[in-house]
Amino acid sequence: MIKKIIIILPIIIIFVVVIALAASYSSIETNSEEPELIVNADVIMPTKVSRPGCEEIDRCYIPSVIVIDSGQKVTWLNEDSAFHSVTSGFYGDPTDLFDSGHLDPFESYSLDFNETGTFDYFCTLHPWMKGQVIVE
Repeated sequence: MIKKIIIILPIIIIFVVVIALAASYSSIETNSEEPELIVNADVIMPTKVSRPGCEEIDRCYIPSVIVIDSGQKVTWLNEDSAFHSVTSGFYGDPTDLFDSGHLDPFESYSLDFNETGTFDYFCTLHPWMKGQVIVE
């Protein structure tokens, strides 16, 4: 009988220690979320602009017209769940001055404007989306 207790007792102790360690580990809070990146954007592509209608209330790019001084940078941020772009010119007639390529949701694009002028742009995927940068 004593041999059985001597054999079983270490097993019970190991079992209790393992359970205690598991319980203490599960009570430790872990933050597995990725940190939020904060982008200071000048122009936002808000949600649901991948569907026609935002142009009717001039909300495809917010603001749709931005006025800056020469040498300043403009940053666009895609807050929509769809891909978008910032491409110079007009839909069907790009000017090849700048092109962000397709911006994933919550991706941003920045561009320095060193020359004065009016720079029209649009989204290559959604022809109703258009905006303008005026550089003074």
